[in-house]
Amino acid sequence: MPHTQPMNFIIAPDSFKGSLSASHAARSIAAGVRAVYPDAQVLLVPLADGGEGTVEALVTATQGRFVQCPVTGPLGSPVTAIFGFSGLDPQTAILEMASASGITLIPQSERNPLRASTFGTGEMLLAALEAGARKIIIGIGGSATNDGGAGAMQALGVRFLDKHGEPLPKPIGGADLIHVAKIDMSAITFPVDQIPIIIASDVNNPLVGPNGASAVYGPQKGAKPDMVKQLEEALTHYARIVEDTLGISIADLPGSGAAGGLGGGLTAFLHAEMASGIDLVLDAAHFDDAVANADWVITGEGRIDSQTLQGKTISGVMKRTRKHSKARVIAFGGSVDENARQSLQDQGLYAAIAVSPPEMSVEEAMASASRLLTESVAGTMKRIGENSLQ
Repeated sequence: MPHTQPMNFIIAPDSFKGSLSASHAARSIAAGVRAVYPDAQVLLVPLADGGEGTVEALVTATQGRFVQCPVTGPLGSPVTAIFGFSGLDPQTAILEMASASGITLIPQSERNPLRASTFGTGEMLLAALEAGARKIIIGIGGSATNDGGAGAMQALGVRFLDKHGEPLPKPIGGADLIHVAKIDMSAITFPVDQIPIIIASDVNNPLVGPNGASAVYGPQKGAKPDMVKQLEEALTHYARIVEDTLGISIADLPGSGAAGGLGGGLTAFLHAEMASGIDLVLDAAHFDDAVANADWVITGEGRIDSQTLQGKTISGVMKRTRKHSKARVIAFGGSVDENARQSLQDQGLYAAIAVSPPEMSVEEAMASASRLLTESVAGTMKRIGENSLQ
């Protein structure tokens, strides 16, 4: 039966990393929908899952405000980080570590998790306090680091001492953790237990071990096998010192391996609590209410693969849609792994569609991402119409 009312679309993608922000991706998808269904009701809900784009998604969803601050980048060069405040609660600051210590801040040829530090993330935490934050949500995806959050803690006044009692130099990096013999908390400037911190994350990896920060994410940050071994030994040693000093075991704590161990560092030093990044963003965007009367939900991200199944944006959108709506969900990705496609369709996804033609290079596809996404959506909508599946 054809609709007597215009179809209702919710456009809820994550960013297509390296090519499109979530907002840009949403606009590109909407253009494809309107090319075929010009009268459709289209609501844009750009999303993120704790990584790059979390601040934009949460601040935009709540009509909040953005703040810029100068910080130390992951390899020591100055960068300008951006955080925000919620429009629903002007004392809730929303940060993403990727803005200060993210992998996209370093050219691929220079990436080195032995040196990279979260020092700038600590500086951003202090800037949020100075700007009036009384609660902090921090997304910790997209990191360049593997320092267990020690760099961030240095920026907050924590001192990491070597076996001679001398403070390790700032900013501390992943390789330096092996030299930590003692942690001095006497000069910390962050009001622990007065400022609630919620970690928005999309991973449950422990700090160390075969599923830990070094083994799983180190290679993505430029670590060769010998470097992964070095980082693993350093984090294992660091976890022991943290437990001896603070009485908190982070080695096997779920989520402690996020952002090269920043999840563990924030938990141990600042008593932060873990939360699902995508769920936080969906709540802020009032997604459950928006999707109730939708016919179709269109989501997407740069690559649909095995990680998509582990609490990423597409999985979160599917779960919420199934719970609150009869809408069908389509996901678009720059590329789509066939095993992930089948798994998602087994979970109820209508379709997972690759945006870029297989013969096109990754560089060309990323440069043409907006056009390719719009054309792919329009082609899909046309096929749906021809099959009378609207």
